Amino acid sequence: MQTDFSNEDTLVRLLMAGDRAAFEHVFRKHNASLIRVCAGICKNRATAEEVVQDAWVAVLKNIGGFQGRSSLAGWIYTIVLNKARTRAKRDGRSVSFDDGGDDNSLAAAFDGRGRWKDQPDLWEEVTPERIVAGRSVMAHVSAAIEALPSGQRAVIELRAQQGLDAAEVCSILDISEANMRVLLHRARLAVRAALDGLL
Repeated sequence: MQTDFSNEDTLVRLLMAGDRAAFEHVFRKHNASLIRVCAGICKNRATAEEVVQDAWVAVLKNIGGFQGRSSLAGWIYTIVLNKARTRAKRDGRSVSFDDGGDDNSLAAAFDGRGRWKDQPDLWEEVTPERIVAGRSVMAHVSAAIEALPSGQRAVIELRAQQGLDAAEVCSILDISEANMRVLLHRARLAVRAALDGLL
């Protein structure tokens, strides 16, 4: 019988009890995203993998201290980002999540609620050919996300892909909500541009 890991309280209890299947579930769900976010800070994938591995050890060692003040994912990302920042500082690198740049095209692409005014043409028709081509589209989306500046990549990973709420993302990245919204809009705009480039 397969355990249902959808209830976070149950998942945390299983992790505290050392349940291997629970850890494998959490690891599979978050590891790739953790490495991508960490690589934006460490500027090196091998270092990011090392930092994330150390963070998983810290998660297992400290799961008993998890108090539920944030989501489990938020807690894990906080551990990873703190370790990544410490490593980047030790290695003489620093990363700012305050992305400068021109955002004039944001107003043209998004409405006041952060939704696209016009979806990319690629999404207007769903045909069997488009479904098959979807694998290629996802590869382009993944590549576009990998190419984003570290702040944008971290925000889109945490907010859009991991589904963390805005306050939690701001807390993890230690940024203001306004900064988080700008980074998310810029990330979405870059991904949209990558999709529009496929047409």
